[in-house]
Amino acid sequence: MRALVVGGTGMLGQAVTAHWLERGAAVLAVGSDRVDLTRPDTGERAIADFAPELVVNCAAFTRVDDCESEPELAMAINGTGVGDLARATSAAGAKLIHISTDYVFDGESAEPYDEAAAVNPRSVYGESKLEGERQTLRFPRNLVLRTSWLFGPGGGSFAATIVRLLADGGQPLRVVADQHGCPTYAPYLAATIWELAAADATGVLHYCNREATTWHGFALAIVRAVGREVEIEAISTEEMPRPAERPAHSVLSVERIERLLGHPVEPWQRGLESYLEQVR
Repeated sequence: MRALVVGGTGMLGQAVTAHWLERGAAVLAVGSDRVDLTRPDTGERAIADFAPELVVNCAAFTRVDDCESEPELAMAINGTGVGDLARATSAAGAKLIHISTDYVFDGESAEPYDEAAAVNPRSVYGESKLEGERQTLRFPRNLVLRTSWLFGPGGGSFAATIVRLLADGGQPLRVVADQHGCPTYAPYLAATIWELAAADATGVLHYCNREATTWHGFALAIVRAVGREVEIEAISTEEMPRPAERPAHSVLSVERIERLLGHPVEPWQRGLESYLEQVR
């Protein structure tokens, strides 16, 4: 398989590139200096030069709060820029796998969101990512893969922040305990993207690691795994106001992807162990 990884210098892009090279695929990973989603010509040129069978879009404007103050840039990267990439991919006879987010949901459901659940983003980030989904799905061969709470080596994440704070002295932490979701280990997601490409999956699918937790619960697991004794105060979302609204319950259902792939998704605790081994 010949694959172009857009956003290839980011956390997920690095994981996709590493996994696929191990599988013997021909992979070209490009950062924003090579493919800038605000400039359609850069994607067209990269696709023409490399002639991929598959394009994996890991690029995104993910600074959720900054999206609120820079909505035009968020839409240009996460929305219309994805549309330009999808058109260029289709024109070259290739397929696009686009990575999306749990933030396309409003978080008001107490049950996990399946792929048919109504979308209703509450932030500029979520709105822009939803537009990227719509643009991707204009071409029937393509796949939108929603995920959540991504962490792993090679990039910033909640897990990386907690590890850094512990290394800086382990002062008492205050962590939100009323937002529920599923942490997802980037190398596991990268391996799943490979499986989905091999299966020629299309449409919309959800992938995250089991089971659901809160940011507070995730922080506790990190502290215990590191072996530190640090006080972690559970606080509410209202006690830590942010510019962008976060979904309170954005747990994604993975039943469909488990049926498709024929095996259960991995537990995030196992991914956390692997991550901590690498960052120690």
